[in-house]
Amino acid sequence: MNNPDTPAARSKTPLVAVAVVVLLAIGVGGWYFFLRDDSPAEFDIDTAAGGAGEVQDDDGEGFDGAVEGTWIVDPDAGADAGGTSAGFRVDEELASIGATTAVGRTTGVDGTLSIDGTSVTAVDITVDMTSLETDDSRRDGRMRSALATDEFPTATFSLTEPIDLGALPEDGETISVTATGDMTIKGVTNDVDVSLDARLVDGTLVVVGSSPVVFADYGVETPTAAIVVSLEDEGTIEFQLFFQKS
Repeated sequence: MNNPDTPAARSKTPLVAVAVVVLLAIGVGGWYFFLRDDSPAEFDIDTAAGGAGEVQDDDGEGFDGAVEGTWIVDPDAGADAGGTSAGFRVDEELASIGATTAVGRTTGVDGTLSIDGTSVTAVDITVDMTSLETDDSRRDGRMRSALATDEFPTATFSLTEPIDLGALPEDGETISVTATGDMTIKGVTNDVDVSLDARLVDGTLVVVGSSPVVFADYGVETPTAAIVVSLEDEGTIEFQLFFQKS
């Protein structure tokens, strides 16, 4: 029978204590890692506009001051604010972890916006759904399967009613409007209202927006996994866009 007071036993005691402390640290650290919410913040016009800046054209000349005309999404603008991006956010409940927010985004966004007089007369946006990624890579495969990105690689939004601005925006002024249009996801099109905030910043037109979405309305079944206790069928489509004058 081992004597717990022998030198050999006493020499093992510190090792056991260290092992216990390490295991506790791993347990607490691991719990924190999975419990913390690293989801990106919602898009915000102040943050987006703060990352915009003057962009020169090929002739070295900046924005000419004419707001009317056609604007094109610039994938290189707004880098300090994360650049042009679109995606979704949805609440989920994970086993042994609790409530978190799943966020999927892509920078694969193209589009144009046209202003005639004091109205926005056209908006056409295309999003590359195959490049959509969430804040946790373990979700991505199921998400893309649910969206059938192999068959429907893009989602689109097209304005169906002109947006009356009332007056053209001055530099630094924020305009808040609602855009009505057709949104197509997974080959299904629905009429939607999108809340928009827009600001002209040193020749860059910054637009931030969001719209509630019911995934079942687009034939999207919420993905399942052993760790997922529940995943809401309702979420938010969100985006920030940086346009340059054509």
